[in-house]
Amino acid sequence: MSIVLLRVDERLIHGQVVLGWGGELHPSRYVVVDDELAASEWEQDLYRLSVPDEVAVVFASVADAREAVAGWRGDAVRTVVLTRDIQAMAALAAGGALEGMEVNLGGLHHRPGRDEVSPYLFVDEADREAVRALVEAGTVVSGRDLPGAPRVPVDQILQ
Repeated sequence: MSIVLLRVDERLIHGQVVLGWGGELHPSRYVVVDDELAASEWEQDLYRLSVPDEVAVVFASVADAREAVAGWRGDAVRTVVLTRDIQAMAALAAGGALEGMEVNLGGLHHRPGRDEVSPYLFVDEADREAVRALVEAGTVVSGRDLPGAPRVPVDQILQ
């Protein structure tokens, strides 16, 4: 399996992902699954500035990513897949496309209507429903901001 991390993080590519997770996992490719970014070349260029030149960055819509995910799982390129929200990750996982894999919830920040699960993880009922969809699709879901941090278990996220 060459997808080394499936992460939900509103900031997508940033220092915590590139230095914290990237330093631990040594990816050769970041895949950002986001419908808006997939259509915006200039925003893509901004995100690419955060990644070392030798690491590829791919932007895909959710629909395109659904078609490509089996290939990412099966090829030799160490890949980090990022979505901005849990709903996009759930759409990517639908039908078992990510079955047996772990989804990391790493950066969902405070906003009205969200409940605090941890200092870096705030969810509302729509988020919890998407977490349930991920679990039903055969993924393991937990929260963790950095590789060495303790995991927040799914039952705590769903409370």
